Amino acid sequence: MQDKNSESANKNPKKANLLDHHSIKHILDESVTEIVTSRGYVEDVRMSNIRLFLGTIIIVIALFAQFYKKKFPENRDFLILCIYIVFNGLLQLIIYTKEKNAILFTYPPADSFTSTGLVVSSQLPRFSDMYTLVIASADPKSISANSPVRITKSVTQWFTKDGILVEGLFWKDVEALINEYQKEPKKSK
Repeated sequence: MQDKNSESANKNPKKANLLDHHSIKHILDESVTEIVTSRGYVEDVRMSNIRLFLGTIIIVIALFAQFYKKKFPENRDFLILCIYIVFNGLLQLIIYTKEKNAILFTYPPADSFTSTGLVVSSQLPRFSDMYTLVIASADPKSISANSPVRITKSVTQWFTKDGILVEGLFWKDVEALINEYQKEPKKSK
């Protein structure tokens, strides 16, 4: 597996603009997703599908309002109530309560005894070089859920001065975090 990782790193290096923290976070998050899915976790896209479905409903209502026989000033209350308050509020509520900083939701691996997947979340605050990666259970109340684990390191440890991600070092840190999560027993209260 390490040979495969080093080959892909040599063939297609991931480069980020070191002056743009969004670019750095995107590269790191993308790499975390690759690493976690390579460990046998399958991505759970239900939350994305719900968001897409709500977005489609918003678009259909907007199209309906556009071609409705009454023009804008008369149908303003309908637009405000349906689109902006109800559906956008619901969409924001889902993002705020369920997703938070999550970059990946997974199902449990097929060969695992656990009944819960993972929620992988990350943070890279503005004007900071400290990247925090957290792995937690998708269902923290489950009997097979482990306590969340986290790593916080400077992104300067994973990037060269040219902005190329040193995938071997990052891969090793993320795999160590996954191993720590899988080994740690749930603490009793």
